[in-house]
Amino acid sequence: MSEVLSIVLGGGKGTRLFPLTQARAKPAVPFGGKYRLVDIPISNCINAELRQIYILTQFNSASLHLHLAQTYIFDTFTNGFVEILAAEQTFEHSGWYEGTADAVRKNFTHFHTQNPSYYLILSGDQLYRMDLRDMLKKHKESGAAITIACTPVARQDASQLGILKTNKKNEITEFVEKPGESADISDFKIPQELKTGKSKDDTFLASMGIYVFNAQTMDSCLANEYTDFGKEIIPEAIKRLKVNAYIFDGYWEDIGTIKNFYEANLELTSLKPRFDFYDEEMPIYTHMRRLPPSKMNFSNMNQSLAAEGCIITNASISNSIVGVRTIIESGASLNGVVCMGADYYESESQKALNAEKRVPNIGIGRGAIIKGAIIDKNTCIGEGCRIGIDDIVRNDGNYGHYYIIDGIIVIPKNSVLYPGTVI
Repeated sequence: MSEVLSIVLGGGKGTRLFPLTQARAKPAVPFGGKYRLVDIPISNCINAELRQIYILTQFNSASLHLHLAQTYIFDTFTNGFVEILAAEQTFEHSGWYEGTADAVRKNFTHFHTQNPSYYLILSGDQLYRMDLRDMLKKHKESGAAITIACTPVARQDASQLGILKTNKKNEITEFVEKPGESADISDFKIPQELKTGKSKDDTFLASMGIYVFNAQTMDSCLANEYTDFGKEIIPEAIKRLKVNAYIFDGYWEDIGTIKNFYEANLELTSLKPRFDFYDEEMPIYTHMRRLPPSKMNFSNMNQSLAAEGCIITNASISNSIVGVRTIIESGASLNGVVCMGADYYESESQKALNAEKRVPNIGIGRGAIIKGAIIDKNTCIGEGCRIGIDDIVRNDGNYGHYYIIDGIIVIPKNSVLYPGTVI
């Protein structure tokens, strides 16, 4: 697999995931209690024995760089690497990445030194588990210049995705990027004879933003000023090249918005989640923190996940994610909460200093009641706080020390909510 170079597109400012991207790149956003979004595409690559991986990003990359440096350390005999390529000034280029295709083009000088035969392009904000070896195998067998991974979606989900039309040989004949809700795309419905598995209840084939390019094809397709794969490169390539669809029938979720992020996290707590972190054959890797097991003292947890290093005392937790190093004090209640945890434990001297300043400790204070919220890392929630419980009109917006987005309360990283706060 050394002939394949994997490229993970980290996205731009990540405005759709703001304020979770306020102080970090989108691929570095914590997910599932202990992971980061970037762990998903990287793990899919590692499971396919693809170990030459670049991550392209340009905003708030320090947190992402630290995570990758601490996590993905390959031995010196495999020539494997996971490296960030942030936007940089050169004699040829002086600006930011202007789109997905522009990001790849501006890094050709780094890619060409690896002399790949194929480029595998992946997105940094999706949740899925795919056998990338099978996709590469099908690509080679088909003789296509480009292969696009596709998944069946319903009409309401098709508005913000790239929609494809294929023939019986899985060759893509037409492509429309983000058609919106009002456009007539009935001509793009999956033919009845091609519907199988997941597609029985779905009617359109959507691009997953996962592509395989022959190396020479990538060079020729980017020998222009086009900046985006979905809007420009792919539609133009379909007109003159053989572009195939690789149909993926498994679970796939675009978690690029706050609502999708929240729902995808909580779906992990269901009895039979569609995405299974307990798959030993194709595991999802992340940073090994060497934390102690989580401790539950007289607590009630129902359909919830707790990462390592937590201490939960006399609390009631349901349908929630409890992230690493979360301290939950007596009498607290969480329902439908995504709590990302903490980067460190506070020392006794720090707790004493907090008491002097009347600042709550990091974690969830005594008697705090929280419902329908995302709590970012290192947040201090004081005693008796009430979040999402009381009968209050909650309009979307920026409220200073918290945000409401799609009806979901978001407490940003390092926030302090003083005792008795009501949101």
